Amino acid sequence: MSEWLTYNSLIVLQGVTLLGACSGVIGCFAVLRRRSLVGDALAHSSLPGVCLAFLLVGEKHFWAMLLGAFLAGLIGLGIMAALKRWTRIKEDASIAIILSTFFGAGVVLRSLIQQMPLSGRSGLDSFIFGQTAGMIEEDVHLITALSAGTLAIVALCYKEFKLVAFDPEFAQVQGWPARLLDFALMLLLLGAVVIGLPAVGILLMAAMLIIPAAAARFWTRRLAWMLLISAGIGMASGIVGTYLSATQGVATGPCIILVAAGLFLLSLGFAPKRGVIAQQLARRRDRFRLETPLGAGEEPAP
Repeated sequence: MSEWLTYNSLIVLQGVTLLGACSGVIGCFAVLRRRSLVGDALAHSSLPGVCLAFLLVGEKHFWAMLLGAFLAGLIGLGIMAALKRWTRIKEDASIAIILSTFFGAGVVLRSLIQQMPLSGRSGLDSFIFGQTAGMIEEDVHLITALSAGTLAIVALCYKEFKLVAFDPEFAQVQGWPARLLDFALMLLLLGAVVIGLPAVGILLMAAMLIIPAAAARFWTRRLAWMLLISAGIGMASGIVGTYLSATQGVATGPCIILVAAGLFLLSLGFAPKRGVIAQQLARRRDRFRLETPLGAGEEPAP
């Protein structure tokens, strides 16, 4: 344990911990708005942006590739909004179109890059599968700053985001800029996706957004507690997953997601009131009360 817990590992853990909190919080709004697959589409649509940034810079420049991922995701988000507003295509179909088209373009660009005599081209795989070990201190500081900024925005606009998440029509009637707030949530979702690419990767970033939020939903009905629990699950998944990745020599992204999936299963089974076991026990108690006759000499209540 002490051999693994070096200064560099602590720096990486700092970034991964904040990333887990950021993903968990933003994922709650995606789940409540029933837009779980939007995060997956944005993650996959970022691949061509990463590849184009690599071609323009000529090397694996962390900041440039994150910017390319953000711009590509922003274009994908804009196309999804346009298809939903100006065509008869439903949201799920537009998500599928963006996901497959952008990811296909990214795969083609990646194949072309692999054939070019460019240094660092193998580093693109870290954005696909995730690899925290390849990050340097400046990269982690950037991830930390972006994650902290995202959490600060959510804290400042909590009431507005809560209203839009549960009842956007009511928010519109009351004079709130519901569309603008909804777009702001999608931008924060895109930001969380881009932040998580170096750690979790394109293929699994959607799971990092959705699994902690889905697990937290079993523990509470209140949004504030849901955000806190989801953030805690995301942080725990990031810490444990990074440790397993470093000590076992496997990819970081899958480790983090598997830990999150394990916590989801625990929540599914053992959460009070809403877990499977608790619900089964409640059904048995109700059935027992219905089937048990009144005791001898006991009179029913008036």
